[in-house]
Amino acid sequence: MMKTIKGPALFLAQFAGDDAPFNSWASITKWAADCGYRGVQVPSWDGRLIELEKAATSKDYCDEFKGVAAENGVEVTELSTHLQGQLVAVHPAYDEAFDGFAAPEVRGNPTARQEWAVKQVMMAIEASRNMDIGAMASFSGALAWPYVYPWPQRPAGLVETAFDELAKRWRPILDHAEDCGIDICYEIHPGEDLHDGVTFEMFLERVGNHSRCNMLYDPSHYVLQCLDYLEHIDIYHERIGMFHVKDAEFNPTGRQGVYSGYQSWVDRAGRFRSLGDGQVDFKGVFSKLTAHDFDGWAVVEWECCLKHPEDGAREGARFVSDHIIRVTEKAFDDFAGAGTDDAANRRMLGIS
Repeated sequence: MMKTIKGPALFLAQFAGDDAPFNSWASITKWAADCGYRGVQVPSWDGRLIELEKAATSKDYCDEFKGVAAENGVEVTELSTHLQGQLVAVHPAYDEAFDGFAAPEVRGNPTARQEWAVKQVMMAIEASRNMDIGAMASFSGALAWPYVYPWPQRPAGLVETAFDELAKRWRPILDHAEDCGIDICYEIHPGEDLHDGVTFEMFLERVGNHSRCNMLYDPSHYVLQCLDYLEHIDIYHERIGMFHVKDAEFNPTGRQGVYSGYQSWVDRAGRFRSLGDGQVDFKGVFSKLTAHDFDGWAVVEWECCLKHPEDGAREGARFVSDHIIRVTEKAFDDFAGAGTDDAANRRMLGIS
């Protein structure tokens, strides 16, 4: 039987801040519920919302954490380790740019930073178990990304070596996730070595088709790559464990295309937009996911170069609610059923 997608939910990373109601777990969950959300996805790195180490070690803390959310009318859908996952694998070209994602005491020390990141991801896995959540969102990080365009010509074995190392770093984390009963859903995203279906397959092969290695599907990143995001669901539905509902548009001109000439988001050919303002065929996306029995959460990730975030959040809750397909429990033509049995079927086919 088909399953109904859960939602709407909201990824809180883009909303957490130092001002009320975005500066505490109690107030931001109440605000999300008031916007019309039923669930929230939690950025595990944000100490204003969650104490990750305590969540990893204390079931009581996790029960209290979920209880506050429930009192305000929302569920905790998943924890996110996007920023820590990014730091599991960083090419030296990005050391300084990504240092700000890490704790101050490990900045400037790539080895210590990576060890810190792995520990963080491990703790988030344990926290997910303590919260009785079956999946965690993350980024893969990247070693090969500076070489994404094949000029200068890549030396033989460069990409293979990068993916071998990436898999080596993630395999112990995936094994820990297996021990804890948690899927790791990598957001397929430019800037990560896992940025499309082919690169996901390269990684999946190297981690031995690990059952805990899955995808976070976000069609906006495929629009900007000119990738068929509907066929992608048909190909990878068995590995899609999470869904970010985010819109985008791609409007190439005679002056810029996919790479967009280093322009700001407002001036790029490819831009993220609030839900309904872009080009993603969400009727097709929700139909495909529903047909393939995706029963996870539809999580709004608000990113828009034009619209105010609070407007985007409120509109997003309504948008997702309008697109979730409550699955049918019967066939539309049941009224015309003839009530045949095996003997009748055999007679109809001329089988004695």
